[in-house]
Amino acid sequence: MASDFDERAATWDDDPAKTERAREIAAALRAAVPLDGRTRLLEYGAGTGLLCEALADDVGSITLAEPSEGMRQVIAAKVAAGTLPSDARIWDLDLVDAEVPDERFDVIATVMALHHIPELPPVLAGFARLLDEDGRLCVIDLEAEDGSFHADRPGFHGHDGFDRDELSERLALAGFTDVRFTPGGQVTKDGRDYPLFMAVCTAPAHRDD
Repeated sequence: MASDFDERAATWDDDPAKTERAREIAAALRAAVPLDGRTRLLEYGAGTGLLCEALADDVGSITLAEPSEGMRQVIAAKVAAGTLPSDARIWDLDLVDAEVPDERFDVIATVMALHHIPELPPVLAGFARLLDEDGRLCVIDLEAEDGSFHADRPGFHGHDGFDRDELSERLALAGFTDVRFTPGGQVTKDGRDYPLFMAVCTAPAHRDD
């Protein structure tokens, strides 16, 4: 998956719809979770960092986790140019098979990333470990769809969106509580609109190993 996004990274931001969607998601996230100058934000599957650009003035620190080298290069260029904060951290992190960093965050946001990941349990468990107690996970992704969204990519092996009840069960198994869904806007592809959801849930208490 990362290599596919490497090829698309340089022109990713050329689509104004992506920038506008990031702004809309940022506004929804501000309304859903408390943010202030002390908030430690991790965006997982950050792409080119559009969401973090929109939230930079609302939080205290930003970490962008992105497995695609091409996308990380775009993020690094934005940091160098001042589009993203100079102290923003860029992580090459794939929680499917990587060790979970010994870090803590107040908010983790992931936008249109989880449906690309066939095996979600290690990723959701990683989120639970990375969040401080009562931290918030915000998932913005596709509602369940008929498989047409990725019909142009025969090698796609992820999820055709998510059924809300099934995703709630997956989050609960990872220890998250208070799962709440709201509409998350939509994405248009090949002339068709696909609805998105935003799921916000609360991290579990950390137990001693």
